[in-house]
Amino acid sequence: MKKSILTLAFIVGSSFITFSIITGFNYSLQQNPWKVPDAAKNKKNPIANDEESLKAGKSLWATHCKSCHGTKGLGDGSKAAQLKTDPGDFSTTAFQANTDGALFFKTSEGRDDMPAFKKKLSDEDDRWHLVNYMRTFKK
Repeated sequence: MKKSILTLAFIVGSSFITFSIITGFNYSLQQNPWKVPDAAKNKKNPIANDEESLKAGKSLWATHCKSCHGTKGLGDGSKAAQLKTDPGDFSTTAFQANTDGALFFKTSEGRDDMPAFKKKLSDEDDRWHLVNYMRTFKK
């Protein structure tokens, strides 16, 4: 009886520790806030959010972003399940509360699974077009 209680306690304890490590690790990656410098947050978008910009942004999105972030920015792209971090839901109020400068910085610098697009899209205007397009994902 004593041995079976110890065995059960060991199994339950081991399971709890394993679960905590796995979920705690994932939680810390997904909840780790972006550190955006104030100068970047306050950077103004020089590109008008007009039809031309949205068309350019949509094309860039389809080529560079859709596979992870999904067609509508919901984080449900075809590669999303392969990522170690959550690609996010760009339609949320929290995401849309980011300044244009913050979104430009995050797109440019990247982190973890998110590549730095300042090299892939060296033309800053292209990254600003993406910022404008991300604004269309509001709920």
